[in-house]
Amino acid sequence: MKGEFSSGEIEAGRKLFAIEWDFLSAASSAASLPPMRGPEIAFVGRSNVGKSSLINALTARKALARTSHTPGRTQELIFFGDSHHRDSHHRMTLVDMPGYGYAAAAKTKVAAWNALIHDYLAGRATLARVYVLVDARHGLKAADDTILDALGKAAVSHQIVLTKADQLSPSELADCNAAVKAAIAKRPAAFPDLLATSAHGGDGIPQLRAAIARLLAERGL
Repeated sequence: MKGEFSSGEIEAGRKLFAIEWDFLSAASSAASLPPMRGPEIAFVGRSNVGKSSLINALTARKALARTSHTPGRTQELIFFGDSHHRDSHHRMTLVDMPGYGYAAAAKTKVAAWNALIHDYLAGRATLARVYVLVDARHGLKAADDTILDALGKAAVSHQIVLTKADQLSPSELADCNAAVKAAIAKRPAAFPDLLATSAHGGDGIPQLRAAIARLLAERGL
């Protein structure tokens, strides 16, 4: 599930993320999106899936992305990168997309989040891939179908990342992996391989970095 990566790819991933990560900007509407520059890697998932924790683990920053005990708190696209990079057109940016699937959220907020995500996916030429985070303890839910449908419709490259994998036994994780792979097999736009991670224990983090480095290298970015 973690994927097969050479030691060279693991090192390339480490170097890719070994920069001075900062908050760059936030956008609550299409009009407030920052100018398109270097490649963007976005992360999306249900509320409380562990998205902020994963971004913090990837960047080796404890509080770059704010974690919250209140699901659905993030209502903006948050952009992170190296604000000191001299050539912004080759600077990779990480994008924290609004969480979804929070039942207690007002319908107007849900509509606003959906519109923001749709506008971002449809018009962001610099978006290299979206990683859809799925809690390994629960697998894919109906709420995930909306974002997967939107990604497929927008023809945006996307891949499933299982989070909190350390909280399952190897057999439980294998079962989750098989169920998710079977579900996404019906979605031709989805990358077929899964990555299993644990922000708490660090499992799969080097492999996810390597996957991103491989993606950018394949695209000449």
